[in-house]
Amino acid sequence: MRFTDENLLVRAFIHRSFIHEHPERGGARESNERLEFLGDAVLNFLTASWLYERFAEHSEGELTHLRAALVKTNTLAGFSRELDLNGYIKISRGEDTLIARNRPALLADVFEALLGAIFLDQGLAAARAFVIPFLERHARAVLNGTAEIDYRTRLQEYAQSSFNHTPTYRMIDVVGPDHEREFTMEVLIAEVRYGVGVGPSKQLAAQAAARATLAQFQQQSESEGEGGNLPDAH
Repeated sequence: MRFTDENLLVRAFIHRSFIHEHPERGGARESNERLEFLGDAVLNFLTASWLYERFAEHSEGELTHLRAALVKTNTLAGFSRELDLNGYIKISRGEDTLIARNRPALLADVFEALLGAIFLDQGLAAARAFVIPFLERHARAVLNGTAEIDYRTRLQEYAQSSFNHTPTYRMIDVVGPDHEREFTMEVLIAEVRYGVGVGPSKQLAAQAAARATLAQFQQQSESEGEGGNLPDAH
């Protein structure tokens, strides 16, 4: 997607801490907070209007429940992870850690700011085209009762509390033709390799690796007779 005003795209990724650290940068006078405010409103409108049209048989209460599942922080953070947005965030050196860049609230804010930037630069139709595929996939999973568990978020929370480190993911193999790729990803925590996962995309392979790592920790905990502080890996 090409932006007419690239400054909007840049601003969508500027955290307020970066502004405070670089007051001398005239081109970075504004953080992404105003774009996030706008993007939040655009997201809620597009989600509500899409749900109204897409699920005509659903009651107001059902639509409200579904909208809440689609726009909650962890869901939006998952959308950001699908796009690998955390690597583009401009954040102060003092706060720039893997833990900070992977906080669900920060990732959700960046997704909303990017949506706000798209709306300002290219209009409502472009914003709708950008966000509807995310809503479609997640809504279908929620309604089918098969919404994918975000194993990456679960592992991140556990690793931060237990190791004070954020998991990192590294692709170690990719095979198959372009239309049928199979990716293999590994999880590292404090530079130690744990789980490995395979999937048709890097994101799904990373989810599989996170799930394998959680299962490994759970099995270890059960063998040591420890309690249920671990997140469920199933």
